[in-house]
Amino acid sequence: MSDDDFLRALEEGTLSPSAFDHAAHIRAGYLYLTRLAFTDAIDAMRRAVKGVAARNGKDGLYHETITVAFMTLINERRAQGGGDWEDFRATHGDLFTGNPLAGYYSRERLESPLARRIFLLPDRVGPRRAAA
Repeated sequence: MSDDDFLRALEEGTLSPSAFDHAAHIRAGYLYLTRLAFTDAIDAMRRAVKGVAARNGKDGLYHETITVAFMTLINERRAQGGGDWEDFRATHGDLFTGNPLAGYYSRERLESPLARRIFLLPDRVGPRRAAA
């Protein structure tokens, strides 16, 4: 599915819930960040994720801190190098496996009701990455 078709299906609610897995969340974030200013991209992602949740009767699943933190990670990684979605996915595989937020957030902080409602700053220093 092309990037445009993917975003259209996500926004119009025709993307199946099973197709909106973790990788699809990252793809949506990446695409919004390539098309919109940072804060607008976060707003678009918030609407998209909340829309999918609402259409599937799972309004309570949305998590503000996870959404904003991932959008920030995606934005930072995009700024480190060009390429399209496939290049990004191949280069930043760590975003797709494990828990990339664990280096930034304690489990207690990320699982708190407040973190679900509003964006919380990290309570850990973050993982160390080799300089490029």
